[in-house]
Amino acid sequence: MVLAPAELFTENLAAHTVQERHYATRHRAVAWVRVAAFGASIAAVWWLFSRGELPAVFAVAALAYVVFLLLVRWHSAVGYQREHYRLLAQLNQDELARLAGQLSGFDAGTRYLDPTHPYTADLDVFGPHSLYQLLNRATSRLGHDWLAGWLLSGAAPAVVRQRQQAVAELAPDVAWQQEWQARAKHYPKQDADPRQFTEWLRQPDFFRGKAWLKVLLLVLPPLAVASVGLWLVGYSARPVLVAVLVLGGLNGVFRQARAEYYRHSSSMRDALRAYWAQLAWFEARAWTAPRLQELHATLHAGSGQPASVLMGQLTRITGLFSIRESALVAVVANNILLWDLGCMWLLECWKARLGGQLDAMLEVGAELEALVSLAGFQAANPDYAVPALSDTPLEVTAEALGHPLIFTRQRIRNDFSSRGAGQTGIITGSNMSGKSTFLRTVGLNMVLAQAGAVVCARALRLAPAQVYTAMRTQDNLAESTSSFYAELKRLRLLLELTATGQPVFYLLDEILKGTNSRDRHRGAQALIRQLHQRPASGLVSTHDLELAAMAQELPGAVTNYSFNSTIEGDEIRFDYRLTPGACREFNASKLMQLMGIAVNE
Repeated sequence: MVLAPAELFTENLAAHTVQERHYATRHRAVAWVRVAAFGASIAAVWWLFSRGELPAVFAVAALAYVVFLLLVRWHSAVGYQREHYRLLAQLNQDELARLAGQLSGFDAGTRYLDPTHPYTADLDVFGPHSLYQLLNRATSRLGHDWLAGWLLSGAAPAVVRQRQQAVAELAPDVAWQQEWQARAKHYPKQDADPRQFTEWLRQPDFFRGKAWLKVLLLVLPPLAVASVGLWLVGYSARPVLVAVLVLGGLNGVFRQARAEYYRHSSSMRDALRAYWAQLAWFEARAWTAPRLQELHATLHAGSGQPASVLMGQLTRITGLFSIRESALVAVVANNILLWDLGCMWLLECWKARLGGQLDAMLEVGAELEALVSLAGFQAANPDYAVPALSDTPLEVTAEALGHPLIFTRQRIRNDFSSRGAGQTGIITGSNMSGKSTFLRTVGLNMVLAQAGAVVCARALRLAPAQVYTAMRTQDNLAESTSSFYAELKRLRLLLELTATGQPVFYLLDEILKGTNSRDRHRGAQALIRQLHQRPASGLVSTHDLELAAMAQELPGAVTNYSFNSTIEGDEIRFDYRLTPGACREFNASKLMQLMGIAVNE
């Protein structure tokens, strides 16, 4: 039996919570074993030492050290499992929150907002209660950027089809998706931009032209360790002092380079560990979707080794720099072992073996994060449709089209169809009847479709087109711009865009509302006539019933639609149904009466 998404996520949440508690109990038990082992080893060493059995003391101490290391590894492994099941439980809790429309706890992606963008600000693509919050299941900076890029710009039809095929393979396996996400969430510090790291790696090597320093790295640390060992067994401390002075001098000379390597490596440590864990998970499976196969092949290109192996090596090298986070250990390690310089050499050796593959690996990981986001969205909404791409210019044909950010069970869905250039749907209706919401419904689903995602509809067929909106124009005091002038600028950009020959689907809400009704009516008519001559089609919402008369002026090009309301006593009832023809009744007077404003009938 196939479970509904809410049932599946609830069942997963319960199962993972049980496992988390199980491993939490084991984690505490192993902690007590560690304490007992430590106490027993101390007691044994003390007892043997008091009896003067020094060889036995060293033997027991060495054995206790090995046992303690094994216990630490065991404790760490159990702790990882406990945290892993906690993360899996949280992922299912997040999915339930999305189904309920509770999006405030997710990254809003406000950094991607751009008031000059063709549609994102008007359609709630980013920001509070946005499409980005609903879709995003990425963890890395690059993964966030990749998904945002798909929402900011529609893909070519061939690319959309590839994404649809990849998502169709990923979506049914919710367990695989959530394992992918949980593996990365173990490493929360992934805000650094990996593109800066890869750009830094392309800089000239620090050790270029420093063969003498490589020789010193091989010679000085063993000599320093030997001098310390001799001092501990009773020889002179002078060689130790000389070693510390020489090695300390080298560290001081190259202090700035050491700090730079540490800064770049530490900033990327979590992101690299996350990608290593995820890519190993992706590589372990055979894929059938063409795009997934291409990504899988990319990870095995170049050196012949799997990307996860190479990424694992890089992760371990960057992790070695973390010794600097303990000041005392760092001082000892650098002044005896030249630790930082050794790590820098290891990093440059790795870079020489890898070549330029790191960028490709990171991009594969980021694209997979975006695909998993779309797959998670599809898995959570199995009744949503995979859109079909049309060859008919500017076609948008939808059955039961709904707003993906309205989560009530009473979400109203509407049919809609527009085909060919030069088509304008004029939507009239009373206040609060749903005109603006419908425009956003069309726009958001077009954005989803051209990103490669499923859409909130029973069926949707559309041709690729640039979505353009003019809905929330506001004044700008800093630029001395009124809302009316801001709207004119927005409409000018629309005309410039349509003049390029690119197909544009526009969504205009109450255009020219900042001027008097006569000028508004004349301006709106002129704009529609001009757009009628361009490779563009779209929807215009208005309170202006006179604008509906353009259906007679441009028959077959202008179509009237409306959202209507009925007044029953002191209540205004809306059905939110898109209806052919102009609006029959408006409700502004009744609304004002309900607010206590005396209006003569």
